[in-house]
Amino acid sequence: MSSYQFTPQAVDDLFEILSYIAGDDLEAANRVEEAIHAACGFLADTPLAGRIREDLTALPLRFWLVQPYRSYWIVYNPETKPLQVIRIIHAARNLPPLLK
Repeated sequence: MSSYQFTPQAVDDLFEILSYIAGDDLEAANRVEEAIHAACGFLADTPLAGRIREDLTALPLRFWLVQPYRSYWIVYNPETKPLQVIRIIHAARNLPPLLK
């Protein structure tokens, strides 16, 4: 398995997501965290798996929906080694301002 790293903003995103979920259900937060890390590991091995979203950013970033929790986008740079996870964002949020 290839490696990946979170930007400081992605670390903050993950903390906020897990804190919010854990307020209702700690086990659910653990499952979401596990799914996010599994997705990041997959993307580190298969960096071109995600979608380019030119409608959201002109930056060379790709987007991947976490499985089975398709409410969360992993935004990453496929050109970096190790793979750099830029943001982890809930799909209901307004993404373009978050990607500047």
